Amino acid sequence: MTSLRGTVIYRDLATNPAPHLTADAHTDPAAHTPAQAAAFAHRLTLIDELENADAVLIGAPMYNYSIPSTLKAWLDNTVLVGRTAGMENSKLKGTPVTVAASRGGSYAPGTPREGSEYVQNYLTAVLADALALDVNFIVPELTMAVHNPAMSELVPLFEASRQWALDDAVSTAKAIAHRIAA
Repeated sequence: MTSLRGTVIYRDLATNPAPHLTADAHTDPAAHTPAQAAAFAHRLTLIDELENADAVLIGAPMYNYSIPSTLKAWLDNTVLVGRTAGMENSKLKGTPVTVAASRGGSYAPGTPREGSEYVQNYLTAVLADALALDVNFIVPELTMAVHNPAMSELVPLFEASRQWALDDAVSTAKAIAHRIAA
């Protein structure tokens, strides 16, 4: 059996959020004020982390039909045209990214809220299309069913969704570990 060893970078965006970008992010770095230079240096740190990752795991719960603003700020910082985006030979190309995208209801195809699924669609556009990452989603749904009496009839569907997500997480982890070890 092969043992994988490496560095794990844990970035909790709730307790240590990336700064939201402003118009200054699009100015010439040579003209930055000291504060802008510090923000740009932090942005480059986030990009370096992503570029050096063998694999990435992102937790993306659905909040009010979208991703948390802290995740959006991290994405805004890591998308840098000419370095991570818009380049055929990006260092990011093909890096496996697993997104655990939980939601309290269901937005799956065929459900009444299918048209309000903005998490997977948005993250696919940014991660796969713009950054050329190899994205896989694990999506447990109906997580509020056990907490909301009005959803009590959906508890069996939540339990099935949870089990599917756990099984998918195990198989995805094994596949990524095999890929990295190869």
